[in-house]
Amino acid sequence: MRQHQQTDAMETISNLDNLAKLVSYSFMDTLNADPDATSNGADHLPRQVFSGHYVPVSPTPLENPEYVAHSKNLFRELGFADSLAESADFMRVFSGNLSNVPEPMRKVGWACGYALSIYGTEYTQQCPFQTGNGYGDGRAISVLEAVINGHRWEMQLKGGGRTPYCRGADGRAVLRSSIREFLAQEHMHALGVPTSRSLSLYVSKTEKVRRPWYSEGSHSRDPDTVISEPAAISTRVAPSFIRVGQIELFGRRARNNEHPEAMKELEQIVLHLIDREYGDVIDQNLSTSEKVLMLAREYRNRFTSLIANWVRVGYCQGNFNSDNCAAGGFTLDYGPFGFCELFDPYYQPWTGGGRHFAFLNQPVAAEKNFHMFCTALRPLLTSHQDSLRQLDEIQSSFASVMQVQMEKMWAAKLGLDTFNAELFNELVALMMQTSVDYTIFFRELSMVPDEIGPLKKSFYKNPTYKQDPERINKRWSEWLTKWKALIAKANTTESQPFSHEELSNKMKQVNPKYSLREWLVVPAYQQAKEGDYSLIRELQEVMTNPYDEQSKEVEEKFYRLKPQAFFEVGGLSYYSCSS
Repeated sequence: MRQHQQTDAMETISNLDNLAKLVSYSFMDTLNADPDATSNGADHLPRQVFSGHYVPVSPTPLENPEYVAHSKNLFRELGFADSLAESADFMRVFSGNLSNVPEPMRKVGWACGYALSIYGTEYTQQCPFQTGNGYGDGRAISVLEAVINGHRWEMQLKGGGRTPYCRGADGRAVLRSSIREFLAQEHMHALGVPTSRSLSLYVSKTEKVRRPWYSEGSHSRDPDTVISEPAAISTRVAPSFIRVGQIELFGRRARNNEHPEAMKELEQIVLHLIDREYGDVIDQNLSTSEKVLMLAREYRNRFTSLIANWVRVGYCQGNFNSDNCAAGGFTLDYGPFGFCELFDPYYQPWTGGGRHFAFLNQPVAAEKNFHMFCTALRPLLTSHQDSLRQLDEIQSSFASVMQVQMEKMWAAKLGLDTFNAELFNELVALMMQTSVDYTIFFRELSMVPDEIGPLKKSFYKNPTYKQDPERINKRWSEWLTKWKALIAKANTTESQPFSHEELSNKMKQVNPKYSLREWLVVPAYQQAKEGDYSLIRELQEVMTNPYDEQSKEVEEKFYRLKPQAFFEVGGLSYYSCSS
């Protein structure tokens, strides 16, 4: 399940002029600008946006920007020279200053509106105007589209300043959260999980913003202090940033006939989504209704596969609203996310997320978001009753397709060809009763041990275990015996005897050795606040090779249980969304 990167021979992009030759602004050139917007992008105050697909917005440049990091892997894939990241022109643009870009690059970017749905329920009252017209990219501003090596990429500044959707906030991101997202996106890509990518990260040497946060060692569920933090801008990259919530917004407007162009704008954004994200699988010559049905099927398939991959690597999105879902079927918006360490089906890093967004409830939450996606598409099919029936069938099939993906994933993690429910249920019960580390357990299991000794590396040894370790160890041994009998049967053929080594290698490609543990990231952003970026570089190197056996030093530092002192600590084990 790992992604193997291929780089075609291409001309190295070593300066902004080289990049400018590749720009292609399909979103702004194909879709409608808000008719009430300014042409120069000076649109930074909260307001309602009633129509149009985007608002032209000029980013607010960081004061005195300083280079923090760039993704060498993505630079290589795009054909960017590494030196570009620290060049004055590149740094100026990707820290928010578009005032002096070479033509045909534009001096304005764009921000988009979207609707809010939480777990399948539509919301409007939380909008400052109580209409739903104030939701959207409050601090995310796309500044560039380019076709590079045959692939279209959109580059978006996170923390680029106010937009009409800022809802009174300052439009900034802080260094702390920017580092988390920067590292997480490239880690997820290296894990083989579809995701937006990290391009660059810059911090202001002088500009600070105030944010609620946790005092050192705090066990409060909510932030208990307010701190000043350096403002930062990270650039994330994807084929597009069209969200399920974005399609929802236009679906709601069309359904309610909110303005004369509402239905047309819905069709335009859906067709643009198909062109940007599904052009290789959906024939452009089909009718709109045929395209919509194919879109629903393809998104269902991508989305179910994505969620299964999340669970495979221990990822929990945290705040899994429809506006945090990329309509292209990849991971987007790394806010209150976390990687499951101590295994808990109800693991949830966000204090406001509840069980509905918990680790193993993500397939159900995804189904709710898919329902909202299909609901948004329905107005385009109102005159095609047969198509509506087919759309309903696609929607209702989500749970069964999701189940197939999950069973396939669990079988792969266990080195089996087919899912065994009895074995799996016994395993989950033991993992919970023992309190195992999710990543370490499956990696040690991938070594195909003869006895449970190696598995104990993953045991946190909770009170249940400590009360009767012999009994639980015996149950682990019995489970291991059952598992080994099944894997031997599954991996033996007439021509090929069972090979521990081959199975181990196969399982190691599914079960990573390293995951981005929050207690490893915290020191990185704490040091970065003081101008020391060395730990960010180290984490970049380790976490972009998550399946590899690395040095003994790396293993001792990054492949270990979460220290007991870090449990139930605010800002480390959990975090408020507002922070």
